[in-house]
Amino acid sequence: QVQLVESGGGLAQAGGSLRLSCAASGDTFSWYGMGWFRQAPGKEREFVAGISRNGADTYYGDSVKDRFVISRDNAKSTVYLQMNGLKPEDTAVYYCAARDGAVVVARRANAYEYWGQGTQVTVSS
Repeated sequence: QVQLVESGGGLAQAGGSLRLSCAASGDTFSWYGMGWFRQAPGKEREFVAGISRNGADTYYGDSVKDRFVISRDNAKSTVYLQMNGLKPEDTAVYYCAARDGAVVVARRANAYEYWGQGTQVTVSS
């Protein structure tokens, strides 16, 4: 099992940047594919970005492509989400998630076994 703790959320202005971190503990981090999801009030959880176990493959949701960058540092057991060009519609609770032993990056939330508690991101116009 792996435990996940997100940090780095907060308030940003439109056009600004934030960097989210997700620290993992408990199991060997490099065994897990990682993903970031978000959920706004009244909306379904949305795939934001995913990264393979070794960091070689990354995928992004259409709404964040070319603005957000996912990365990971297996030595630090941490995955990051660099968010640039923020828009008010990026406002949501952001969750990191782990997928045990996966080779392929998954976009579906139900493919991930472990979840963090979430961190709020609010973007003002």
